[in-house]
This record gives sequence, C-alpha cells and structure tokens, in this order.
Amino acid sequence: MRSPAISNTAYYPCSNSPFFLKCFSTILFKGRTVENVQPPYHMIKMAEVNMGRRKEKCENCTKQCNKKQSGDGVSSLLEEDVANGEVPASPPPLQQQVLLSACLSCEGCVSEEESLKISQQNLEEVARVLGQNKKCDVSKHQVLVVSVCSQSLPFFAVKFGLDIPEATRKLCGFLKSLGVQYVFDTTLAAGFSILESQREFVQRYHDNQALPMFTSSCPGWIRYAERVLGSLVTPHICTARSPQQIMGCLVKDYFTKQQKLSPDKLYHMVVAPCFDKKLEAVREEFYNSLLDSRDVDCVLTSGEVFLLMEQMKVSVADLDSVPLDHVLSEAGDQALVRHEGKGSEGFLEHVFKYAATELFGLDVDEITYKTLRNRDFQEVCLERDGEVLLQFASVYGFRNIQTLVHRMRTGRIPYQLVEVLSCPGGCVSGRGQAEGETGGRVDKALVQQMEEAYSSLTVRLPDTNPDLLILYQDWLEGQDSTHANTLLHTQYTQQTPSQTQTHIQW
Repeated sequence: MRSPAISNTAYYPCSNSPFFLKCFSTILFKGRTVENVQPPYHMIKMAEVNMGRRKEKCENCTKQCNKKQSGDGVSSLLEEDVANGEVPASPPPLQQQVLLSACLSCEGCVSEEESLKISQQNLEEVARVLGQNKKCDVSKHQVLVVSVCSQSLPFFAVKFGLDIPEATRKLCGFLKSLGVQYVFDTTLAAGFSILESQREFVQRYHDNQALPMFTSSCPGWIRYAERVLGSLVTPHICTARSPQQIMGCLVKDYFTKQQKLSPDKLYHMVVAPCFDKKLEAVREEFYNSLLDSRDVDCVLTSGEVFLLMEQMKVSVADLDSVPLDHVLSEAGDQALVRHEGKGSEGFLEHVFKYAATELFGLDVDEITYKTLRNRDFQEVCLERDGEVLLQFASVYGFRNIQTLVHRMRTGRIPYQLVEVLSCPGGCVSGRGQAEGETGGRVDKALVQQMEEAYSSLTVRLPDTNPDLLILYQDWLEGQDSTHANTLLHTQYTQQTPSQTQTHIQW
C-alpha cells in the first residue's frame, strides 16, 4: 500500500517521546507484537508556498487574515482583490509560508488556547488512553469509541482495494485490534442533522426570516463566517449541529446512559476527511465543564489513521473483518447506506425535496443541477407553470464562496438556501484524505475513485429510518422538545479574531 501524502498535518513535538514509542511498540496485532513502530506524523512536511517567490494563486484559500505587514505576517490583501478571488501579483518579499489547505482559517485565527486543544488531537493522545487502559488503575480507564465519518469510508475502500462494506469491516477490525471497544459510522447522526435542517428551513420560509439559509456542517466555512463575515452571514447559518457534533451528543449522552457510564469515562474519537474537524471539536459550546468532557475528544483524519497502519506495517489481508457496532442494536452486518449528494451529506437535495413537498405539495424524484461558474457552483430550481418557486445553490471551494459573499453584499443573491463547503468537490475531497504525494495538490484520480465508491452505496432518506424515530422519542423526548433543541442545535455569532498569532499547522 502506498502512503497517502498528508501534508497539512500538525507537527507533534512530543510524538517521539518514550511514552509514545512504548505504547505503539507494544500494540498486539493478531497475537503478535509489532516492534519498533515509529511515531506516525513525526515532522511531516506541509504543502506550502513561499509568498516571496511564488506569484500564483493559492488553490483554495485566497483570503488571508488582515495582519499588518511585519517580519512574521502576511500583508493584508486588498478587499477588491479578495472579492475577486485574486492574490495580488507582487506581494512583499516575505518568507511567510501559507498552507495550501481547504481550511479557511489560517493560524492567525486560532487562539493559543485553541492551539493547545488542537495539538492534543493526535495519535499520541490516543496512545495515552490505550496505555492507561492496560494499567491496573481501573479508575483511569476509559471506554474507547470511534465514529467514522461516512465520507471517510471511500478513502479506505480505495486504499484497501475493496468495496466500501468490506473495507469498513477491515477498518473496524484494525481499530478494535488497537483496543477500541466500539466503532460506529456517522450516518445516523447525519440523518438527525438533515431532518433538523429541513424543518428549520421550512420554518424560516414561512416566517420569511434570515433567508437565504446557509448550511452549517463545514467548520472551515463556519470559522470564516464568524471571524470575517460576521453579522452579514451568521444570522443566516442553519442552527442544526453538524453530523460530527450530533454524533458526539449521541455517544456522550445517549450511549453512555445505555452503558451506565459517566461521559468522562468514555473517550470519543472521530475519523474525518477534513483537518478542520479538529477545530470544530474544541468549540466551547461542545464542552461540558461540570463533567470535564467534550462531545468529541479527538479527531484524526482518514490519512492519519491510514499512515498509522503503514507505520505498523499492517497487511489488510491479515486484518479480521469485524462488523460495525450500532447504537440501537448489537453489532452486525447491517447494510451501509448514504444520503443524497455526490461528495457530501446532500443537505441541498434533502431540504429541496422536503421543502417542495411541505411548501408546495410537489414530489421531486430527481434534481437537475445547472452548472454556473464551474462544477463547484451549481443551482437547482423548482418551477410550476413557469414560476420559480425555489432556487437553491451548492457552493464549494473558497473562490466560489467569495463570489457568493460578494453577491450577497450587493444584494444580488436569488437563493433561499445555499449548501456551502470549503473543499472543492465536497467532503470526500477533504484535505485529510485527498492530497497527492507530491506538491500538496489534490489527487484528482484518487478523488474520482472515492466519488465512484461513495456513489455505489444505496441512498436512504433519513425520514424513512426507524432508528431516528425511536431515538427522537426515547432519547430526545420528541422532535419539538427542549431536549432535542439543546442537543441538536447550536448558535453562531460574530467573533473577534485572535490577536495572538499561533503556529498550529495541519
């Protein structure tokens, strides 16, 4: 197996510590000890561009934080250049390194406290928890639960050379060989997020309030909206939590009660296609100060997990095929499904079909996209007798986001809903799994293979999932309950960017 080129990854200064090496050099795999495992992600190089020498556009992030020109900062870009998605042709001769990342928040927007929390989301931290569980002090033991994002599964399928169901079983077998007790996928949580987004859109439409509604599952987009766009956009962001954070609530609230555990006795790790998910996990609203517990304790990218497998010299053929666990039932080979959308959870498609029925009594079987600027800027319309009833858009990638924002500022945005994602191509193209081995660029062939694998899964509407209906009643006390609103929704407000530059890089 070839190693995925993971170039936007944190430098972990402690990853060569004796404790880390001891933990990972004694992991038992298939009854034998894996010796001399080197710490993965030790001084992994980032994809970078020297602003003093390179004049070409950054592939994804054309907006830099408004720092004053200094020896360790990038000069602020002219507003008109930013609005047009252009980097000035002749930047000052600085040696600042700029990440070629789908992350919309460069390190200047990350506070020292956030930097510390993010730095703890690495393989060494997982090794620490595994190491504690092998010691005799039961008071420090934690149940390890891993939730794998649906868009990460195609990555492992392509890398393993298997279909998604079998690759998922192999991944589950690997994680459990490390000492993980439960492995879930996030489809159930995504279903909650979609259902809540559908209901919120219809309510906003009836009230004619804060339209267009922007989707909220992309943490890079959320950080940019809060720190840069502020009140222009934040009232328009859907309040439904992302699938990752709803999964965090499901695990730390419902599942812990079923297992008769305190949330602080369960360590919840998420495998995600995107580095920005690490930043989302450390948001303050997702932390319970009384229990000193986060909904998601650690996020590792798909590439980080795969590189660990390579460092351990794991052979996929030797891995046991272990079925996923399920929140409401015993582990078993239940069919893996996906939601609509080529490379994401398909919020646009689900909300569009739901709104067509709820608002206008129309059933929509298939959606026809109209490509505007490029394949990452598309729109769909619902028409009746020549009248446009609904007009939605999907806007992926930062340059297209800039175009959207520019139109919004000038009052030229006709949409009632916009699905916004910072990664061109959607979540499957997240930089935690889609980069090539050279140059920090997206591996287009890999992305195409992942998209084909993802599209092979059967689509299932969350409205028809009986597990969601059961959980709404047994866990949330009904769809309109206070409990449901608290656990499935959050708020986004304008925030002041950090004035302290940090150097967290991933």
